[in-house]
Amino acid sequence: MLHHIKYFLFKLKMAQPSGNDIDKWMQHSYAERIEYALEHGNYETRKLAAEALGKLGFSSSIPVLFKTIDDKVQNVSIAALNALEKIGCRDELGAIIIKKRFNWVKEVQEKQAKWEATKNKKYHIYRWERTSKKNFELVKERLKRPIRWS
Repeated sequence: MLHHIKYFLFKLKMAQPSGNDIDKWMQHSYAERIEYALEHGNYETRKLAAEALGKLGFSSSIPVLFKTIDDKVQNVSIAALNALEKIGCRDELGAIIIKKRFNWVKEVQEKQAKWEATKNKKYHIYRWERTSKKNFELVKERLKRPIRWS
């Protein structure tokens, strides 16, 4: 009964469903509610909803999952891809999905490699290039010379 109230509050945009709520909807096979959560929830709710749709395996939820592939949060997109693979979308779109996943994995690995390469790099202003150091050296050299009284 409580999950009905929680869904009503979610529709009114007063609350977000938790993982337990989505599990209850999955136990009762409320695919429409989970699809609504996938379209209108926050990023955490969308991720949980995509995973739940993958576990349910209804082919009627494939169009909603296709829309979610291009989500701005990468974890949600990956969850939607996993759900589509669990449901079993076996056509040329499946090949596009796999290609997109490999591009994402490659992109993430490149970002991590770039971060690891620059993680310990320290940016120094070299002392011999600073103008204050140059001026100080010039003054020291002039002070070493004897003063001439003319």
